[in-house]
Amino acid sequence: MRCAGACGMTAPGARRRTPAPPREDVLAAAMDMIAERGLEKLTMAALGREVGMSSGHLLYYFHSKDELLLQALEWSEGRLGAERGRLLTRTTSARERLDAYVDLYVPDGHRDPHWTLWLEVWNRSQNADDAARDRQAAIEGAWHRDLVALLAEGVSRGEFRPVDPDRFAARLRALLDGFSIHVAIGLRGTDRAQVLCHVREFLDDSLLADS
Repeated sequence: MRCAGACGMTAPGARRRTPAPPREDVLAAAMDMIAERGLEKLTMAALGREVGMSSGHLLYYFHSKDELLLQALEWSEGRLGAERGRLLTRTTSARERLDAYVDLYVPDGHRDPHWTLWLEVWNRSQNADDAARDRQAAIEGAWHRDLVALLAEGVSRGEFRPVDPDRFAARLRALLDGFSIHVAIGLRGTDRAQVLCHVREFLDDSLLADS
């Protein structure tokens, strides 16, 4: 007599295997948990309950919480990169697109989930291996290259002063990072609107071509 399993049936008392959710669903759930509950509530066990997996199953796929966080950041950056691409290819002036770049870069406010995750990943990276550091550098490099290209276009069109695009981009991103950290951690006296105003004044003073 053939067993029930051979006929495509589950034997009495046998556990039915539940397929794992797609990787993107797990990463999206992690970002949702950060947004709703804060990073401190994002444990492997809590995430497992959210997506119907055990913490051991999650560790099988991601190997460590550090890897899960880095992959979640890469996933979030992929979405931001697509949005950045749409903004930077619009048929508007270089300055208007630069303002859009800045607007996308700066956190939405205190505990912005993407920036909360970014800060945690970078804090953990002190002990990261070379491969993880390369992946982090790739995230930063994408933002930098897009900004350099936009600045070079503005200079070539005469919208911006003849600055060195690479050097100016490095300094501008350092300014944006500093302000963004203040916004993300909720530093008193610093909010998103103030930061955007400061940055736009800086760009007016240092980048706009003399009329």
